[in-house]
Amino acid sequence: MRRVWTMECYIANKVAVAKAAAEETYDMAKKGSISQHKLEHSVRTPTSFHLKKMCKEGAYWGTVAGVYVGMEYGMGRMRGTRDWKNATLGGALTGALVSAASNNNRDKIVMDAIAGGAIATAAEFLNYLT
Repeated sequence: MRRVWTMECYIANKVAVAKAAAEETYDMAKKGSISQHKLEHSVRTPTSFHLKKMCKEGAYWGTVAGVYVGMEYGMGRMRGTRDWKNATLGGALTGALVSAASNNNRDKIVMDAIAGGAIATAAEFLNYLT
């Protein structure tokens, strides 16, 4: 359990950094001010704003990873077996829970639950391949 949690947090932090970098690149493209110098400066010397944004995203995705690991583990304990179905159910419940915490649109919550289950199942199958 400890090894899985550590890996989930590692991946969550990488997702947060990539998301923050993608958003900044999009903002530069929207303003029409992309240059090699600006991109390199943005990546090499992050400002306190960027660091705060990355930390906030890291905390968010770390929390999502923690909820997912707990849900998947709980599914395994309740079902008495460890298989891909635990990942599917854990991902779906995590997607629904995270979505419900941020909005109350029923259709959006259901779509996020389906997406969470699909992503978790795909990740589980990829783990079986490697």
